[in-house]
Amino acid sequence: MTTTGIRLHAPAPGWSIDADVVVVGSGVAGLTAALRCEAAGLTTVVVTKARLDDGSTRWAQGGIAAALGEGDTPQQHLDDTLVAGAGLCDEEAVRILVTEGPDAVRRLIATGAQFDESTDGGLELTREGGHHRRRIAHAGGDATGAEISRALVEAVRARGLRTIENALVLDLLTDAEGRTAGVTLHVMGEGQHDGVGAVHAPAVVLATGGMGQVFSATTNPAVSTGDGVALALRAGAEVSDLEFVQFHPTVLFLGPDAEGQQPLVSEAVRGEGAHLVDADGVRFMLGQHELAELAPRDVVAKGIVRRMLDNDAEHMYLDARHFGAEMWEHRFPTILAACRAHGIDPVTQPVPVAPAAHYASGGVRTDSHGRTTVPGLYACGEVACTGVHGANRLASNSLLEGLVYAERIAADIAATGLHTRVPQPLPTAERPAHPLLPPEARFAIQRIMTRGAGVLRSEASLAEAADRLQRLHADARDALDENGKTAEPGVDTWEATNLLCVARVLVAAARQREETRGCHWREDRPERDDTAWRRHIVVRLNPDRSLAVRTTDTTDFPPTLPQAQEQ
Repeated sequence: MTTTGIRLHAPAPGWSIDADVVVVGSGVAGLTAALRCEAAGLTTVVVTKARLDDGSTRWAQGGIAAALGEGDTPQQHLDDTLVAGAGLCDEEAVRILVTEGPDAVRRLIATGAQFDESTDGGLELTREGGHHRRRIAHAGGDATGAEISRALVEAVRARGLRTIENALVLDLLTDAEGRTAGVTLHVMGEGQHDGVGAVHAPAVVLATGGMGQVFSATTNPAVSTGDGVALALRAGAEVSDLEFVQFHPTVLFLGPDAEGQQPLVSEAVRGEGAHLVDADGVRFMLGQHELAELAPRDVVAKGIVRRMLDNDAEHMYLDARHFGAEMWEHRFPTILAACRAHGIDPVTQPVPVAPAAHYASGGVRTDSHGRTTVPGLYACGEVACTGVHGANRLASNSLLEGLVYAERIAADIAATGLHTRVPQPLPTAERPAHPLLPPEARFAIQRIMTRGAGVLRSEASLAEAADRLQRLHADARDALDENGKTAEPGVDTWEATNLLCVARVLVAAARQREETRGCHWREDRPERDDTAWRRHIVVRLNPDRSLAVRTTDTTDFPPTLPQAQEQ
């Protein structure tokens, strides 16, 4: 593995602390990894971009999927996951998820998470799209993520783990042999540390969440700007399957010009019997799939968009008026409040919905222990590509994946003795290695991606997106070459630069995959082609900032590290 030598333009670190492990991110994956590392006796530091409870996990409404119900089995959960993944799941990764998942959920409950219970005292389980059984455990009706986040944050604080909040991680530190040696970060505002600093550690766990902010409309919070994927690319890591961005079918439609984070209407609403209808009240998903509204998310999102195109409409409707007020208030209080806050009462009227960017099924490529192609760098949760999700994530598998693979990462770090190595980071470059984009470029990137690489894609739309992104890239590079100047370092410019990085990779992968599969929908290539494309697309960043794109020979994930490098 060779590093790219590319770093964000930023001041040199003015302070540093030492640790065995630094975990970047404070969702279910990050905090679980941190707690398990601390329990193994490792000095662990958690770095998070906002407050500990401000990541994507707390926005998760539906729940966490695991074979916990009577008559359900890991094999059935595996079968549903493989079907949703459209032929690109790594079956061994899925088997790990579904077999280790139930006990991982029980350990989460032992940590303090309180899930909703049925009248007999057992877990109250619901059903979501793509699942043939009720296996979704939920909390507070539709506030599962908030409850999981609360429990893990309380556990982290009770154990006294060191945390650095409001800190944007910039780049990976490496030693002379290319091994992980920590991270640089910028602490925003007031705090114990301010400005750019470093955490020196031989093991770094990326759990930075998603990159939904690369699109104009998303369910992701404002902090989801692809920082982990961009950091990994600059460090020389490989990224896989980034073209598979899941668009949640039912996001509250706030108007054609709405941008930023949009309210999610959980799949669990359909799981409890809500219907998708057009303006005339026709249930258009009937006959499109055996599960109708409960088909996998890519099928439902496509069904909605097709109906919108056929009817020249900006949105469809989710009709759950038959639930009645009591069920809405008990089962979906968060969604009810969000709808009413925008002038819609789902008790008495259908809810306008349209797809929006929701989840990245691809990410930093890892093995079954969360190891990336950079020695000492791990990834879990949405930032990672473990092979579990394939071409389309099965509903509510995301929280479970973060939980299971975070535990495996902690176990691997402890078992391999990686933490005993004393990191010797190379000094950061004196000259800026990467030009920064101005803050306003963020909105330009979002509009380019929404227009060219959204739910519907084609060679023409992707080529136009690639060209416009390349112009943004070239403008920043040329400005640096001509006068040695770049945009002023800061959170806005670092985020815009990270968004451009992940947008370029996503578009490159989407152009390469000349078929329709899972949540990657090519209008010009409408058929799935297993012969040519039951493969993974892997992307690296070259030292000259160009992209190296390759396709694997088989559907199997290649190893991440040569055996000699694994320690």
